[in-house]
This record gives sequence, C-alpha cells and structure tokens, in this order.
Amino acid sequence: MDCTEFQSLIAAYIDEELSVQDLLRAASHLNGCAGCEADYRQMLQLRDAVRANATSHVAPRHLRARIQNDLKRAGKSDGSMTLTAGWPWRWIRLGAALACATVFSVVLGLQVMAPASVPGLEEELVASHYRSLLVDHLTDVASSDQHTVKPWFTGKLDFSPPVLDLTSEGFALAGGRLDYIGRRPVAALAYRHRQHVINLFVWPEGGTSSGKSGTVQGFQMVHWTQSGMHYWLVSDLNREELEGFKSLLSKDIDRATPKG
Repeated sequence: MDCTEFQSLIAAYIDEELSVQDLLRAASHLNGCAGCEADYRQMLQLRDAVRANATSHVAPRHLRARIQNDLKRAGKSDGSMTLTAGWPWRWIRLGAALACATVFSVVLGLQVMAPASVPGLEEELVASHYRSLLVDHLTDVASSDQHTVKPWFTGKLDFSPPVLDLTSEGFALAGGRLDYIGRRPVAALAYRHRQHVINLFVWPEGGTSSGKSGTVQGFQMVHWTQSGMHYWLVSDLNREELEGFKSLLSKDIDRATPKG
C-alpha cells in the first residue's frame, strides 16, 4: 500500500471498516511511514475533539415524526412542495448545506485546538495485535526463557509484569515487547499455540480498562484483573481454548504472587 491509497482509506481504517486484508496492509504501511502516521494521529485528534466538544441535541418525538412525514411527501413531489409553515424545500436544502459547511469549519478549528487522544481500548488492543503479526514486530526481546524476558522489562516500565512460560501446556512463550495502550506504556507478551499467535497485554489496575471481553474484527478478546493487574488476551484462537489459556495463566499468576 502506498501513501495515496492509505490516505483514501484512513477514515475507514480509523473506524475499523476495512476488510482484514486491507487493515493489515494499512497497518503495515502506517508502521513504516512517518508522514501517514502524523496524518493518522491528526485524524484521531479530530475525531476525539468532535466527541469531546461537539454538542448533541435529541429532537422531540413530535418534531422527528413531522420531519419524517414531510420528507416522505417531498420525495413524492417535484420539489416545490412547502412545509406547513410555508418554507420552500429548496430553501431547507440550502440551509442544510450551509449548516454542513458551518459544522465542517468548526470541526477543522477543533482539529487545531484539540489535545492528542486515543481510540477505544478494544480497538487499540486489536490494532496492536494486527501490528504484531507483521514481520519483525511481534517481540522486542525474542526468547522462550521467562528469566530472560522478565528482566528485560526492568527500567522500561513502572511495574513488573509476571512472565510465565506454559510450553508444557502447549502455549510457548515467544518473547515480549513494549506497547502503548490507554495513554500508558504496557507490557505485551507473545505466545504461540500451534499456528496461532496470542498477545497478552498487562498493566496495573487503576489504568484505562473500560472495555470488556468479546470479539472484535474476528479476534477473540479475554479480560480479567488479578493481583493488582489488568490482563487482556487477544488472538484468533477459538474462545474455548483462549479461556483455557486464561485459566492456566491465572493459576500460575496466583502461585507466583507473594502471599500476605
């Protein structure tokens, strides 16, 4: 994917409306293009500025019904039909166009003034999982030895993530990396189960974790909290096996946590 194609798809990429194939291609391009990365961040700021600053008003039920009826009648006419108040529809359409132009101007202003923000938690986690599937992006430290991976995080995070190797249970540790989720650095641990890659994201409780377990873009997501930490699993592994992996991790985390 080149810059021209990415620019044409950037809005759909942000809204998770692309196919899995195009999403992977877009993520690959974004990972290596500083210019498009800057445009992507600007679009995120624009979206979140609108969410944070734009006012929203719900029309009364009787007004919505009246507008819907008028629109239906207008569709059957030649365009010269007027509203009950006597306003020609061509002026209504002109007013709507002017309103759209005004909103667009306001949005552009908000884009300049708005502080940087982040997408929803689930979308961030899935995007990180997508990026990790790209070549040479799965780990910063590649090792199946938990005693190598765990010390690597020392000094890079303000917490110590539990690092467990469950190779004997069919879930081999592939390594770890730093990531940035919910406006904070987090630990990402990569595991392999047969042909499947599993990402385990870890950060302390009290940080962002408003999402919930479920399925996003075809990937299974499992969330739980334990011993003062948030844990998120993301993978294309089926739900039953991913829940089984979560149970194995939970048991080992409990055993590794000092008591008292």
